[in-house]
Amino acid sequence: MCYHACMPDVKPLSIDTPHRARWTFLTNHAHVLLGLTRDPSARVRDLAAAVGITERSVHQILSDLEDGGVIRRVRDGRRNRYEVDPEIRLRHPMEAHHCVGELLAFARESA
Repeated sequence: MCYHACMPDVKPLSIDTPHRARWTFLTNHAHVLLGLTRDPSARVRDLAAAVGITERSVHQILSDLEDGGVIRRVRDGRRNRYEVDPEIRLRHPMEAHHCVGELLAFARESA
């Protein structure tokens, strides 16, 4: 298991991070999904800031996740709340034997 304490030279990404060093192991879709599991009523603006992408990109990702059955949008007054279906299988053939819930469990263990 990897912890930041055992890797003191790992620094968070920023706009000043050189281009080739900005890649991550998880996609923006995964980052938005993780953000929603931490705060199901997170605003698009907050998700965009947390992931480091535009609000427009977050809207597209939310639509993708909703179309794929991964999340369900529920109106809560003037805001949206998102429910995640942990039983949905991951989409890439190399990961299809795992489900969203496993990804989320891994992320919770790593946090």
